Amino acid sequence: MNLKDRLTHRAFRLVGDAADSLGREAYVVGGYVRDIFLDRRSKDVDFVTVGSGIELAQKVADNLAQVKHRKPHLAVYANYGTAQLRDGDMELEFVGARKESYHRESRNPIVEDGTLKDDMERRDFTINAMAICVNKDRFGELIDPFDGIADLEARIIRTPLDPDITFSDDPLRMMRAIRFATQLNFRIHPETFKAIARNRKRIEIITKERINDELGKIMRSQRPSVGFKLLDMAGLLEIIFPELVALKGVETHEGRGHKDNFFHTLQVLDNVAEKSDNEWLRWAALLHDIAKPRVKRWDEHIGWTFHNHNFIGEKMIPRIFKRMKLPQNDKMKYVAKLVGLHMRPQSVADAGVSDSGVRRLITDSGMDLEDLMMLCEADITSKNPDKVRRQLDGFSRLRKRMEEIIAADDYRTWKNPVNGNDIKEILGLQDGPILAVLKQEIKDAILDGKVENSRQAALDYLLQLARERRGEIEALGGRIP
Repeated sequence: MNLKDRLTHRAFRLVGDAADSLGREAYVVGGYVRDIFLDRRSKDVDFVTVGSGIELAQKVADNLAQVKHRKPHLAVYANYGTAQLRDGDMELEFVGARKESYHRESRNPIVEDGTLKDDMERRDFTINAMAICVNKDRFGELIDPFDGIADLEARIIRTPLDPDITFSDDPLRMMRAIRFATQLNFRIHPETFKAIARNRKRIEIITKERINDELGKIMRSQRPSVGFKLLDMAGLLEIIFPELVALKGVETHEGRGHKDNFFHTLQVLDNVAEKSDNEWLRWAALLHDIAKPRVKRWDEHIGWTFHNHNFIGEKMIPRIFKRMKLPQNDKMKYVAKLVGLHMRPQSVADAGVSDSGVRRLITDSGMDLEDLMMLCEADITSKNPDKVRRQLDGFSRLRKRMEEIIAADDYRTWKNPVNGNDIKEILGLQDGPILAVLKQEIKDAILDGKVENSRQAALDYLLQLARERRGEIEALGGRIP
């Protein structure tokens, strides 16, 4: 491969010319170099120079100003010795060659100026420890001290130096190894993987936010199950996500066993990933059965049961998200909602797709209805083809009826025509449980088709309910109009 032909963006020549004017060596390093050989497009370019990266960045910015007739914005991070600027769609980062040493209690290194060799040795993996020179007289020359090209061709993840030292120094690299293996469909070298297992407890010094960043990249991969299986095999998963590990295993009683909910969950996750790039729908797939270990029971008549695992799981989501420092916002609520509802479409289908059941499903899922159906269809992992066919046929009938009902009256955005303030004003009541009871009865009547879906019909029905509950309402200080 002629690397000059892959460095066609003007930024590479601009950086090389700036380095030459300063009498410096400058190199493209890391992921951009790796992605050239993987034929992957990247817009983030890291440059290393032997000397001050900030000084080189300032010189490039000056030269770029002459080309563009305006000076680009230069972001300087003096504490880290780095600088960033943008040229068109390319984000350029500059740093001086460094060597690093670590204290065992921290992943933050002691950084000193170093040579290109020092900088390559501190890289996490051989496939990221390559550099391409951009100086004019050596433009396009590849520096590959650890034979990263061979590992790319063999699709192997390995560390440049002793993996025990690499992972002990910066334990996040253990998760990065698994993330790269997942994203790139590479395998981790056996000795490197053994070192991850040996050093797994070092992950405890890494912040939840950094761990989540790697988990998110695994989750967004084409087959996220690969990463979670590797995390489990390495012993990392039980440290960072014990609720998932609790799903593992098959218990047998009187010759009857249940499925392994861990591997079932990962299959559901991959099924969703085939259909959707929605990261939070994938999280819902990962967590849809998370409460099963808590509710698992043996019933003499029907065997293993997991009653209410969807509702218990929904309640677990906020606690899991809080502990793991995942978003405490609408994304968390979305995941909890889908976990809580994931059994509903099957129960509606099994009950014969009644209009009242369909309306409730539509109103409760709202605009997330299609995501819920995608999750439920992905949840079909049975090896029994007859069972799969029956479930898919049931969902097909359900989808057809949902489309018909939505076409007639779009219940996805439905709200109860009567709210708590209405009830208090009309009946002269104070806040209390009776308000929720009356609202629920009005909702049920509308969704069951007993009362027209209009405000006036709902208010008339409220008065009917009030008359039927006269004694209770008057005892609470209310009145019947």
